[in-house]
Formats: sequence, structure tokens, C-alpha cells
Amino acid sequence: MALDGRHFEDLFGRSRLSLGKLISCAAVNSETREEVAIKKISNAFDNRIDAKRTLREIKLLRHMDHENVIAIKDIIRPPLKENFNDVYIVYELMDTDLHQIIRSSQSLTDDHCRYFLYQVLRGLKYVHSANVLHRDLKPSNLLLNANCDLKIGDFGLARTTSETDFMTEYVVTRWYRAPELLLNCSEYTAAIDIWSVGCILGETITRQPLFPGKDYVHQLRLITELIGSPDDSSLGFLRSENARRYVRQLPQYPKQNFSTRFPNSSSGAVDLLEKMLVFDPHRRITVEEALCHPYLAPFYDINEEPICPRPFNFDFEQPSFTEENIKELIYTESAKFNTEPIH
Repeated sequence: MALDGRHFEDLFGRSRLSLGKLISCAAVNSETREEVAIKKISNAFDNRIDAKRTLREIKLLRHMDHENVIAIKDIIRPPLKENFNDVYIVYELMDTDLHQIIRSSQSLTDDHCRYFLYQVLRGLKYVHSANVLHRDLKPSNLLLNANCDLKIGDFGLARTTSETDFMTEYVVTRWYRAPELLLNCSEYTAAIDIWSVGCILGETITRQPLFPGKDYVHQLRLITELIGSPDDSSLGFLRSENARRYVRQLPQYPKQNFSTRFPNSSSGAVDLLEKMLVFDPHRRITVEEALCHPYLAPFYDINEEPICPRPFNFDFEQPSFTEENIKELIYTESAKFNTEPIH
């Protein structure tokens, strides 16, 4: 296929890849012979929330440069701005995602779990150092190659700090949501991503989601059934007395023994999992502490775990922006990959 003067050939048998919520096609650039994934976002500017997510991901991924964060190679645009309705984003090509691997019959050893976890945390350290929270980490957003290289994808919900519109931007999978988000805590931190990583680690170990809640109430019950009901000293992060009262009136559960709950897992994996799945975000292990954990000692090397040299700035997002404003910004971003003049 030819798009804006660039020629891509479909890769037979690799035409459906998960990149976030959308289906992408695998292709090869006929000039460079580089294999890529092309994500098509149809009618990208019909909905302001979706358009904002697209703009956010493009700007974020252009800012970042890390082995464990997916890279954007190109944005393909029509020659004329008035014809710019569909957005084609060209990413580096990955073979699959962790969700597909977990659901497959592929054997997963403790070494697999350890290596996947290390790469997620290594990428997350970089993301957090840019003052960015991913906010939507789940197995389908962790992209993998056949050699087990892992990259974090789908930054459409990312933020630097708490934002009041988080709950309005469609309901993302609640299974990986930290308790403070389930309880509508107005102030949250990078600890929300660590909770998600804990859920992902547990799912990689058991091949089943840890907390497949049917709704928010069920979600909180599943969490407390495993990690135990929080005592009053663990509720200090909740500023709302109503939220604290709500948690106190929930059924009370003792904490399960993690070694018994995860009998086929190494003691190191279980210990780190237990430190990630802590109800109080202030007591949850940080990404830097997790990387230093003995379980990850075979990979840990602080000199090989770079941070982002510059914090990311979300000032480009204005509440008053219309779909047309966002289209203009994305078209401008696409020009940074191209040398042809904008018409």
C-alpha cells in the first residue's frame, strides 16, 4: 500500500497486532526494509476525548527514548490538511503482547516472569522520571518480541498529576486499578502504576487475572480478600471521611498467606508481589525500590536504567480545545517526521 508517498508492503500472516485498543497491520517499508506496525485511527477527530488521547500519545512517545517504551517511527498524513480525517501512526513492530502470551499454551518459567517484570519496571522508572504516570498498565499494553524484549505501549491515558477528568475518559479496565482510584481519591501518585504492575505479575504467575471484579464493589472485595482489609492507619491517604467510612463498613477479611496463595512461585517473586499489592499507596514499594529487590538481582544495574533527561510538559492540553484545534496540533506533529511543506 502507498500512503503519502511512502510504500509499505503487508507482512503475510502478521496482519493483526494489538496496540492498545486498536488493531494494527504489520508492514515493511519498501525503501528501508524496516518492519513496522501501522495503527489506523479512523475518523480520529469525531470525538474530542479520543482525539486528545491520540495527541497525548504522539507527543509523549516523541518525547521519550527508551528501550522498554514503544517508539513512534512516523505519522502518515495526507498532503492537504483538509483531507486529514484518519491518523496513521507507524510504530516499531512487536510480535505480540503479554495478554496473548498469558492466555496461550506457551510455558512461562520464573525466569520469564522475572525478565518481563524487570523490563516493565525499567521502562516505568524512565516514564516516572519524566513526571508521567501511565495510568493504564495491563498485559495487553505490554508488547513483546519473540526474544522476550518488552516495551510499554498505549500512553493515551497518561498524566503528570491527578486530573479531574480521569474518570470521564471512558472506563478503562478496572482489574488493574489501585484502591485509591477505585475509591475516587482526588490525589494519586506513581504508586497507582506499581499496583498495576503487581496485578500483572500475579497474573503472569497464575495465568489468571488476580482481581477480575464485575464492578467497583466486587473489585474492592476481591482485593481485600487477598491482601486483607485495611486498618485505620492504612486509610490516611483518603481525605474524604465518607470514603474512609465506606471502607470501614465493607466486609472484613484477614490477609491471605501469599506463599500459600501462589504455591508455584519463587519466594522472591512472592515477596516482591506482596510489597506491590499494599492498600496504602504511601506504603507501597516504589519503582526504584522494586528494581533493587533481590528477586531482580540478576538484571539490576543502576547504570543501565536511565532516566528521562527532561520532564514531560502537558501544557499543550487545554480544556477549551475543540476537535479542530487538536487536528491542527496532530498535523503539526506529523510535520516533524516529514520535510515536505504543510499545505
